Amino acid sequence: MNDEGYLRPVVLHKLQRSENARIEALCPGARVEHGPNAVPRDPLWGPLVRSRTGAATDGAVRRQGSSGGVISALAIFLLESKKVDFVAQIAASTSDPLANELQLSYSAEDVLRAAGSRYGPSAPLRQMRELLGSGKRFAFVGKPCDVAALRRYMQTDPAISQQIPYLLSFICAGVPSLEGTHKVIEKLGADRTQLASFRYRGDGWPGMARAVQQDGQVFEMDYSTSWGTILNRHLQFRCKICPDGTGEFADVTCADAWYGKDGYPDFAERDGRSMVLSRSEAGEALVREAVAAGAITVEDLGVGEIAKMQPYQAERKKMVLGRVMATRLALGFAPRYRRLGLWRSSLMVSPLAWLKNAGGTYRRIHRSLKTT
Repeated sequence: MNDEGYLRPVVLHKLQRSENARIEALCPGARVEHGPNAVPRDPLWGPLVRSRTGAATDGAVRRQGSSGGVISALAIFLLESKKVDFVAQIAASTSDPLANELQLSYSAEDVLRAAGSRYGPSAPLRQMRELLGSGKRFAFVGKPCDVAALRRYMQTDPAISQQIPYLLSFICAGVPSLEGTHKVIEKLGADRTQLASFRYRGDGWPGMARAVQQDGQVFEMDYSTSWGTILNRHLQFRCKICPDGTGEFADVTCADAWYGKDGYPDFAERDGRSMVLSRSEAGEALVREAVAAGAITVEDLGVGEIAKMQPYQAERKKMVLGRVMATRLALGFAPRYRRLGLWRSSLMVSPLAWLKNAGGTYRRIHRSLKTT
């Protein structure tokens, strides 16, 4: 964890050229691309076999999840149907309420402990060699960038795909720094040195940010305030030029299927509802099997309705080509993106808006360079 509250790799020795080449080939910070034979891709939403809305049928799972609990319900279904030995997913640290750690879930109780969003730095791939060395089959739940990295890694060895048959992801607006979490706790009026637990949301939809101190005091803040006015101001720059906030490389991606109000998502508390995007044949089969087993309920969703539920993601995909071009112009380098539909997406917005967005990125980079 660096001084700004982001997780960063530590260089232990000078890297050889071959090591650098391997990092650049696998890391989504350097390269993100679909293969030429991927499932037919929507320019905004990536590979799509079928789009739906849905929810977990178990009331506790639905309530504890950040939306309709479908990711948690799928994880529990995979465990109880013996399709995997465990699920690798992020949960709150058992030693530090503000930290995230990789949890290996073997039961429904484990999955429920990890339910709910964790809007802070996490590194779920750091133990991947150890997990693969176990020889056990497992499902992986991670941010879109985590899944993109793991998918590329799986392509280097077909045996890995057999060991990790399912990759699950969620729609992500970016990773806030730990400093963002500190600001939320400060706004709540809680003492972060005395916390017994902290959750960003969940236990309802969208649920409250909730800090519980060791003396029993409880502090809460609604989602619109915690995310909308604090956390989203602390996103790392790479997230702002991300072409894949929607988990395009997963087998199944889930998200908040927000109800609309005046053209914007309505964050009023109600029973949770997930968006469920199956992106591969394996993912579609999993969703169908979970429905047949009674783990989740679903309804078809027209692709044109996705942008109404996730307008931020639609706008970001339309603008990201301009942002990454501005980054390359300002810094001399930028991540390389291929087969992500960025040119087609950029044509969905007016040229003036696109240029203004790109120009804003360029100016922000230059201001940042002047202050460092």
